[in-house]
Amino acid sequence: MKYSLNSLPLSNSFASLPGDFYTRVQPTPFELPASLIHFNTRAAGLLDLDPGVLHDPRFVEIFSGKQLLPGGDPLAMLYAGHQFGHYVPQLGDGRAIILAEATNGRSEKWELQLKGGGQTPYSRNADGRAVLRSTIREYLCSEAMHGLGIPTTHALCLVGSDDEVYREQIESGAILTRLAPSHVRFGSFEVFFYRNQQQPIRMLADYVIEHHYPELAGKPDRYLLMLQIIIERTARLIAQWQSVGFAHGVMNTDNMSILGLTLDYGPYGFMEAYDPGFVCNHSDHHGRYAFDQQPQIGLFNVSCLAQALLPIIDIEDAKAALETYQDIYTSYYHQFMAEKLGFEKADARVLELLAELLAQMQQSRADYTLLFRALGDIQRDSSARRQPISDMFIDRERFDHWIKNYRLHLRASSRNDTQRREAMMNVNPKYILRNYMAQLAIEKAGRDKDYSEIDRLMTVLSAPFDEHPGMSHYAEPPPDWAGNIQVSCSS
Repeated sequence: MKYSLNSLPLSNSFASLPGDFYTRVQPTPFELPASLIHFNTRAAGLLDLDPGVLHDPRFVEIFSGKQLLPGGDPLAMLYAGHQFGHYVPQLGDGRAIILAEATNGRSEKWELQLKGGGQTPYSRNADGRAVLRSTIREYLCSEAMHGLGIPTTHALCLVGSDDEVYREQIESGAILTRLAPSHVRFGSFEVFFYRNQQQPIRMLADYVIEHHYPELAGKPDRYLLMLQIIIERTARLIAQWQSVGFAHGVMNTDNMSILGLTLDYGPYGFMEAYDPGFVCNHSDHHGRYAFDQQPQIGLFNVSCLAQALLPIIDIEDAKAALETYQDIYTSYYHQFMAEKLGFEKADARVLELLAELLAQMQQSRADYTLLFRALGDIQRDSSARRQPISDMFIDRERFDHWIKNYRLHLRASSRNDTQRREAMMNVNPKYILRNYMAQLAIEKAGRDKDYSEIDRLMTVLSAPFDEHPGMSHYAEPPPDWAGNIQVSCSS
């Protein structure tokens, strides 16, 4: 069954909680006319929403905040969080408004949230708006992450206007409609812990369990079990980020999902030349959220969550749960990287090969995505001394020696070249969202109101492991000018 705007089953389970958790607020529409920039049919499928809704004149008005969804109950969520390691006592949805919660034909619930929908009580003197630049970046990257098989929020549509929004410069305003089963964050618990309000912590935990971890309901240790699941999901998520070279940029606890989703795309970046210390956020002057720091920041963040849950779980149990994080992360990361190399298991030999390869990649600044994709073409029984891939490396002799050892281990595996190559092509993407690609889409949209680049990128990013004839230029190394692109917390 496909739903229209009138028939889409709506509720808002979060609004069933007391008003301490949120503020009911109405979106603020643009002053100038709004228009649709892009509609994500794949995200619409999550709602069982009929693509024909685009012909409904109310569509743009609803998703630009001018009209409410029939049966909607808009609200902005309260939360706090650790930002760059420092606790900020009240944050909340400063430019995001949850319109409603939609239920699809499979009884799955999705919150529809306007990002850039105007001021809320949590805006902290900001304008509550988003700009075209940042909304395009989130719109594209949420689809890219989904295409890579990494848990993420989704983006339903982009609506823009000629309203002026002030950031480092004057920019055009835009609103993104985001979908997620829940937007509850680690900071949603922290705000009540630091206020010494224990009852809201228990109520929120009960809500999360009832709606998202129902298998835990009624168990005497359900809160501890919830923490353990969140630790596991967070560790796995960050291992997935590391495996594709993704850097989030702002891993504050208010940007960490209790469902293990990639949440709040700001100054993110996919690493190009391999550099463990890669910092994608121009505002991160001390490199707190550098690529190689993400695993440990994940531990810091789940530790903050565990602390916030101490009123309802035993401290020793919380410590024991946190002690599992590193092993869980390492296990996932090693397995993902073994698969990228074409092996089924991460044995000691595979890990030696991986460590040596990464060291050589760092020395030569080899392109992370292109290198792993190209490894799929290595033939284990070939007698060729040197491969074209060797040109990615400064010390070709050293890499040739690595290839020799790599082939030896490939020959010891049960897969033949065809089987291994197929497996590797399914875990090593051909396409990632490089910053210059997003920048081209932003410039065309802003300068010419030409949204065709968004459409092309959505095609390749939604299926990044496929070849996409005619699109292979998106899989080439970035142009020289791409090195001048900077993204910051305003991005």
